[in-house]
Amino acid sequence: MIASDVDGTLLGPSETVTERTVSVVQRVLADQAPFVLCTGRPPRWIAPIAGPLGLTGYAVCANGAVLLDIGRDSVVEVHGLLEPTLLYDLAGTLDKALPGCRLAAERVEQGPPDHDLRNFVIEPDYHNPWGDGEGRVAMRGEVLGKPAIKLLVSRRGMTSEEMAGAVRAVLDDAVDVTYSSSGGLIELSAHGVTKALGLADVAARFGVPAESVIAFGDMPNDVEMLRWAGHGVAMANGHPEALAAADEVTGPVTEDGVAQVLERWF
Repeated sequence: MIASDVDGTLLGPSETVTERTVSVVQRVLADQAPFVLCTGRPPRWIAPIAGPLGLTGYAVCANGAVLLDIGRDSVVEVHGLLEPTLLYDLAGTLDKALPGCRLAAERVEQGPPDHDLRNFVIEPDYHNPWGDGEGRVAMRGEVLGKPAIKLLVSRRGMTSEEMAGAVRAVLDDAVDVTYSSSGGLIELSAHGVTKALGLADVAARFGVPAESVIAFGDMPNDVEMLRWAGHGVAMANGHPEALAAADEVTGPVTEDGVAQVLERWF
């Protein structure tokens, strides 16, 4: 079974999948090996990636919190919701650790996803390093008022690494803190909810042992997955934490690093 992160791994600066990568993924599927997307992206961001690759199986979304059946466009499993009581407690701690931070909540429902933006709510001045424009602006009470699969925290003027260090120092094991960009955004999930958890769920459904899984990633939110898989591959353009966790380092995403590895077998 093949598992791959999306941004910085399958997708580079052009935001498109190259013909070389599409070709090798098609050969993987023709050989009846599952190809699983494992991403921090929410379910609504999967179709534009899965379509060109011809994927209709599973995608692990929201850093392991959600399992999506791509073909049916349906959420089949949700792991570790953050309840409003915990969200309010986290917000109070975050305000002290990161004064001036802004919050956003990602929500999901099992079954066919809601494709409008009501499931992604953001505070005023919330900063998205991938570009603003998505999310329904709401006051903090509304952001925190329903169960969420992720609490996202932005802070202008800080790197994600700096933010994660400050927050981990005060939150202990209350939640898991990770990030997939250095642009001043961290993501908080229920403790123990990682891409490795979601990928293990998929592997169990296919009866594939961990040692038969090849996983690709480039950022700290990929570390647990790279360690869990029988063969973890980091991109040369990856974060030092991902590089340290991997069994192998392939070429950068701009040189089709995923395809370079998969072409050995497919």
